[in-house]
Amino acid sequence: MLRIKTIFNSTYQFQRLFSLYKTNNEKNSMSSPAILNSTIKTLIDKKQYKQAVDLCYQNLEKCTNYTISIAINACNILNDYQRGIDIKEKIPSNALENSYIQTSLIRFYTQCHDIDNALHLFSSITKKNSFIYTAMFKGLISNNMPEKVLDLFDEMTFKPDKFILAVLFNACGEVANDRAMKIGRKLLDDMLNNYRNDIVLLNSAIDMLMKFGDVQGAERIFGSIKTKDIITYNAMMKGYIRNKIYEKSLDLFEQINFNVDDVTYIIVCNACAQLANDRAIKIGKELLHEMPNIHRNNNVLLTSAIDMLMKFGDVQGAERTFDSIKKKDIITYNAMMKGYVQNEMYEKSLDLVEQMDSNLNHVTYAILFNACVQLANDRAIKTGKKLLHEMSNNYRNNTVLLNSAIDMLMKFGDVQGAERIFDSIKTKDIVSYGAIMKGYIRNEMYEKSLDLFEQINFNVDDVTYIIVFNACAQLANDRAIKIGKKLLHEMPNIHRNNNVLLTSAIDMLMKFGEVENAEHFVKLIRNKNIMTYGALMNGYNINGEPWKCLKIFQEIKQKNIVLNEIIWNLVIGSYSQIGMIRQAEYISNQIPLHIQNEKQIQNSMIHMWGKCGSIVKAQNVFKLVYDPGTVTYNAMINGFGLNGMGSEAIELYREMPNNLHNEISHICVLNACSHSGLLHQAQNIFNEINLKTEKIVTIMVDCLSRLFLFDEALNMIDEYEKKNSPCFVMYMCLLSGARNNRNRNLSEKIYNRMKYLFPDQKQRLASGVILLSNIYSSVGEHQLAKNFRSSQIKELGVKVKMGLSWTDANGEIVAFKAHDHSHPQSREIHAEAGRIHRELIEDGYKCDSSWVTRELYEEETIESALCGHSERLAIAFNFIQRPIPEFIQVTKNLRVCGDCHEATKRIARIRQREIIVRDANRIHHFYKNGQCSCQDHF
Repeated sequence: MLRIKTIFNSTYQFQRLFSLYKTNNEKNSMSSPAILNSTIKTLIDKKQYKQAVDLCYQNLEKCTNYTISIAINACNILNDYQRGIDIKEKIPSNALENSYIQTSLIRFYTQCHDIDNALHLFSSITKKNSFIYTAMFKGLISNNMPEKVLDLFDEMTFKPDKFILAVLFNACGEVANDRAMKIGRKLLDDMLNNYRNDIVLLNSAIDMLMKFGDVQGAERIFGSIKTKDIITYNAMMKGYIRNKIYEKSLDLFEQINFNVDDVTYIIVCNACAQLANDRAIKIGKELLHEMPNIHRNNNVLLTSAIDMLMKFGDVQGAERTFDSIKKKDIITYNAMMKGYVQNEMYEKSLDLVEQMDSNLNHVTYAILFNACVQLANDRAIKTGKKLLHEMSNNYRNNTVLLNSAIDMLMKFGDVQGAERIFDSIKTKDIVSYGAIMKGYIRNEMYEKSLDLFEQINFNVDDVTYIIVFNACAQLANDRAIKIGKKLLHEMPNIHRNNNVLLTSAIDMLMKFGEVENAEHFVKLIRNKNIMTYGALMNGYNINGEPWKCLKIFQEIKQKNIVLNEIIWNLVIGSYSQIGMIRQAEYISNQIPLHIQNEKQIQNSMIHMWGKCGSIVKAQNVFKLVYDPGTVTYNAMINGFGLNGMGSEAIELYREMPNNLHNEISHICVLNACSHSGLLHQAQNIFNEINLKTEKIVTIMVDCLSRLFLFDEALNMIDEYEKKNSPCFVMYMCLLSGARNNRNRNLSEKIYNRMKYLFPDQKQRLASGVILLSNIYSSVGEHQLAKNFRSSQIKELGVKVKMGLSWTDANGEIVAFKAHDHSHPQSREIHAEAGRIHRELIEDGYKCDSSWVTRELYEEETIESALCGHSERLAIAFNFIQRPIPEFIQVTKNLRVCGDCHEATKRIARIRQREIIVRDANRIHHFYKNGQCSCQDHF
């Protein structure tokens, strides 16, 4: 009771004194400096900082140096820069020489981020002591200028004490470059023996070494500490996490035999979150379950727990922890929203932001922009744009945030909005350029991506190289090839160890058609991963070398690399190109069941069976697909079309839900109609399509041209070109139809127009040259055909694609070119081809000389020229096999000629073998009754 009375009397006396001071002196001056200084100190002790500062300022001449210094410190606490400056201006010059005041002013300047004045004051002090250095060093570190600490340390004229050492260890750890490591290690080596038992200093040293990546050095210091405290363990565990040695962090945690603090819980939650394996989940959840209530009011700790549970995939546990927090701050909300995004629950992230009543920070915006990017639905677009519109001005200079906004708008397809934000960024960094270029690629504006790349005037990073290689790969035109190859040639060696970058380069080169160059870069990659092999395999498929793709597949299997869905997809793609049913059956039996159940794989298998000519197997896979989507339907419709089953394609197209129809659906069904001669049905479907794209119009032109309806086809092209640029493929369809019709005059007009409209498309024009020269040959103008072909190909400066046919025998793929004599069994093959030809003659077959597309060599006849076509040699090869295959399958890289088509129909009937021939356009099923599935419509 007496104690309470004494406290009451003391408080009463102070309040009375302060009241008398305010009443009796307008200037708040006090007669006794001792009373004044005591009063100011008492006010500060009671956290009445404003009153203390005001009292000091108005009676500065009576304040001691110590009182002035604590008043300046109070300005720091109040974050009142102006009042601190006012006090500083009134300080007598002799007082400014006082080290207490100098130290407080340095702290004040640095905490108010006025580094220039802090450094100016520091440099003016002639007698710097340990306190002044410590204050300056700490201030620089808090202002992210640790390198400057090392500069000032070099100027020190006395050995650092333990306080300066601790700060220096901190600075060296923050910088962690060669210079910092050298200084830090020397300080540690030169440290006085009496400091080697200072646990605070040793904890700082552990932290520094861990930041250097010197885990063993940190462990040696940790092992040398006789009496470790919780801070020591925390420094060590935090260091393990920084160096991604999460298991060691948990090992050390399990050795602690005393009570842990909040920091320990946070560190362990972080380690468990990073691992997220069975052990980590067990430790993390037990830790959380057994955590004393005293720790359950720490928002930082609970936020770490939320992050951990979200990474475990325990969303409900995270939600319970979140709900238990009474006063949620923005960091807590951010952890929750980030967790939803990590667990692909993007809508919940948007739900949560709508419940928030606190201001969003830059992290919140970045998380929400990411959520909106992932969703990209109407709600996300509305929310994302609203957030961007309402974002406060102080965030509009945050480049990182604006880069996220650019990425979001590009995902929305709002290219102009993204460009406006990009233009608003005053100091663009490489990430800004990367975001906008990546956005252009996403929106298929590859040229714009390259335009922007050419404006960059500073060094680019790995990500930029990858983006530009991607843009060049997508374009693969003259400009893209020039930029891509130049960039690759000039790329510094520092980037040549990045597997992802080199894989992108390989993909680009493959799309340029530079297979050998791509193979060279593959050899540069020492540790090839599944991505590298995938890019190589895809490149081989793109360049029509599926056999090489399968060779890489065997190499991967031998290395026991786990085959993912992407690799199996590429393998299926290779067998689709090869087009052999027996080969396809072989690979289908190897695909693991869990992979076969993936929809993307099922879609690829439908496509493969369709291209191999086995519609029954394609239909069987189609029936297995749960909830077939657009790609599934399109694959099956395309399979029907390739195999001449136009009616079935139309039927499935009509069964397909309207909301699943896309451009490819329309193209597939119209193509099926075109290959089956179903003009009326094609016109009906064409008229139903609202948005008639270039490809859709092209297919309709092809349909008309195949039926020799050239006037209608030309009218359609003219109508299209009133609003659009000319399309090369449309004219090729027209020229192909004219070739089949042997319409020389029309063919010449079409080819000349193609040369005029598309002078730069030299490789594609070569196909037109071949067609027109074939027309000349078909009407007996062999010399004209030869001269025309030779002069035009020379003028274009391109190579003509060689015709190849391949077939399978006893599990082996064998390829033939026209008049091929390279096979070991060549004599038997040609002898069998001769026998087949004689049987054809006996059956009434007559060679169609119009399909002889070149001048005959000396001693060569029309019969020998046609009989030596590659597909006939492949068929003959099958008939010398024992036993003879039940069905024969041939794949050809060019279109089958009319004479070979007629001959194959007869061979199928005479030899009573079904023959399947896939050419560049479609699949021909030659039945034993002598009919073809194309009904001679090819």
